[in-house]
Amino acid sequence: MNYFELFDLPAEFTLDNQTLAETYRGLQMQFHPDKFAARPERERLQAVQRAAHINDAFTTLKHPLSRAEYLLSLQGVELHAEQQTLKDPEFLMQQMEWREQLADISDASDVFAAIMAFDQELQQATADYYAELEQQLGAARWQEAADTVRKLKFMTKLHTELERLEDAQQEF
Repeated sequence: MNYFELFDLPAEFTLDNQTLAETYRGLQMQFHPDKFAARPERERLQAVQRAAHINDAFTTLKHPLSRAEYLLSLQGVELHAEQQTLKDPEFLMQQMEWREQLADISDASDVFAAIMAFDQELQQATADYYAELEQQLGAARWQEAADTVRKLKFMTKLHTELERLEDAQQEF
């Protein structure tokens, strides 16, 4: 049973997060291993496995990027732990520019203002990529969606690096 079926949701990128959370809580109550404590060992083990499957499914569907990867995997497009390079020259140039911007932040006269401005730029670009991803997945353009997921993974890493830089500034 795939994760969408487990939560009785359509296999779509856009989800009702409230329904997802409510279904998760219901499944957790129904299959929590504590309810099987007095049962034979086999049933206890099955309950633990079901609970783990429910947790994995919830974590995957809750986060848009992992949900997109999962949707792609259902279509035979595997991105998990891949090392494929993105072949989009425009995005590669943008990556280099963002990396340079990140490197230059430490030398800015107002580091926190530079961090905030760069963060806003990254958030806008990320939102644009998510909108693009939603359209691609909705139109079953799997390979284009896979490339957009790759871009979003880069954006996530870049944002994490920016957060580290901000944290380092706060230590001073």
